[in-house]
Amino acid sequence: MDAALERILPLVQKPGRYIGGELNSVTKDPASVDLHFAFCFPDTYEIGMSHLGIKILYYLINQREDAFCERVFTPWVDMEEQMREHGLPLYGLESGTPLYDFDIIGFTLQYEMSFTTCLHMLELGGVPVLARERQELKNLVVGGGPCACNPEPIADFFDLFMLGDGEEVMMDLLDLYKEYKLRGAGKEEFLDAAAQVPGIYVPSRYEVTYKDDGTIDAVTPLRGAPATVVKRVVRDLNTTARWRNCTAAASAAAASARPASCTGPSGRRARKWRNSRPAASVSPPVTTRSHSSPCPPRTTPTSSRC
Repeated sequence: MDAALERILPLVQKPGRYIGGELNSVTKDPASVDLHFAFCFPDTYEIGMSHLGIKILYYLINQREDAFCERVFTPWVDMEEQMREHGLPLYGLESGTPLYDFDIIGFTLQYEMSFTTCLHMLELGGVPVLARERQELKNLVVGGGPCACNPEPIADFFDLFMLGDGEEVMMDLLDLYKEYKLRGAGKEEFLDAAAQVPGIYVPSRYEVTYKDDGTIDAVTPLRGAPATVVKRVVRDLNTTARWRNCTAAASAAAASARPASCTGPSGRRARKWRNSRPAASVSPPVTTRSHSSPCPPRTTPTSSRC
């Protein structure tokens, strides 16, 4: 643990948000992989860890031997104050790597109110906020999730967006990035190629003109980019065991991580919890993942905090 972080933790509320090490979290040596991916959720730890999508993509990326995915959340105001005072940049939970040292910085865009938080996280992590200020093929800022389908409000800050289901297009992006990184290609060359991947929208490869009322008049593709970007859809999860297994693992891990005081399957608190609600609303006991699960035990991190 970083010495500055160790001094800070006793001074903030809920320090467990900032140390990682949960059941099913993944650790790798960043120097041993070709791709270092920061999965950023632009909200606090508790909100981010309640999202199933982050667990699925975290599992998929870390299943690759050439990639290491770490989680990054927005610190609460007390932690941010201490980080700035001690010169500690925003970092990944798994290895403590500063945000500015990651190859790809990915944000899940679940709601528009989080747009400014994305910029806040970049600034706190020492990453240039505007896409044009990031000249090298490093700190590639990408976005996905439901709000990626309305990307223009934040197009100046992101290098590319992934539209639709992320399970397959994420793997395509990582394969392409690895290819261009290993051969020493530049960022502009990579973005030209990324714009050809179905489901990827590269804002710098399109010229957007607006009407007098501020609405979009036309979108003109540049440098060979396709005129229309079609969102990606995973047609059948059952045809690919990789997707099926990771979804089962993420769901089981999320269920098994709920403490008794929250789910109420047993104990004095559980009896009080059951008695305080009508019988029809009582949830059945949580079923934890069995040892016969097709997924390895350390795959998706789960929060054990209420």
